Amino acid sequence: MTHVQRDVGVSERTACRALGQPRSTQRYQAQPKADEAALLKAIEDLVCQHPSYGYRMIHGMLVADGFDVGRDRVHRLWRSHGYGVKKKAVKKRRLGVSENGIMRQKAESINDVWCWDFVHDRDERGRMLRWLVIEDEFTREGLVVEVRRSFKARDVLDLLSELMLIRGVPRHIRSDNGPEFIAQAIRAFLEQTGVGTLYIEPGAPWQKDHASRCTSWIGFGRTLAA
Repeated sequence: MTHVQRDVGVSERTACRALGQPRSTQRYQAQPKADEAALLKAIEDLVCQHPSYGYRMIHGMLVADGFDVGRDRVHRLWRSHGYGVKKKAVKKRRLGVSENGIMRQKAESINDVWCWDFVHDRDERGRMLRWLVIEDEFTREGLVVEVRRSFKARDVLDLLSELMLIRGVPRHIRSDNGPEFIAQAIRAFLEQTGVGTLYIEPGAPWQKDHASRCTSWIGFGRTLAA
């Protein structure tokens, strides 16, 4: 309301009428309770003693110390003064080593090593487009160039299983460690079909075949048709 009054240059009455707000809500001033200072001091002391405790534990300890306070009030004071429990960092799954790169693990025959990757782009309206590109590294043949708005693990598995029925099962598939390729469903399917995975070192795109860098133009005409 203050922002509207200052920028538009109208009175409080006019601003409240335009925004549908009762004028009493703009004149209310919260009055701190008499025990506010003592409660904050107790919360601060408990936080210093137990930095890993959340506001629920702190509330229980306050009640045990004789404070007649609700948990919501403790939570409000907790948040307003910046208290909180530091979240434990979750270690990301990072698969891959440099030995799986193209220079050390070259394809020696047809269906020896396939490589796959996603190529990202946008259409004329700015909507996301994704190509799933699969290539035989030995023959440099583009096996799959599928264009969709998004891919789920099931979509990738359907395309991969259909390709294997037509082309045969490869010995290895090379990829980076993106979430699409290290998903448990994908890894379980490859293990069941006897396909080895060659995950390259994180942050080293030069260890992949040229498919992920040079085949984005292959699906361009198909994308426009779609």
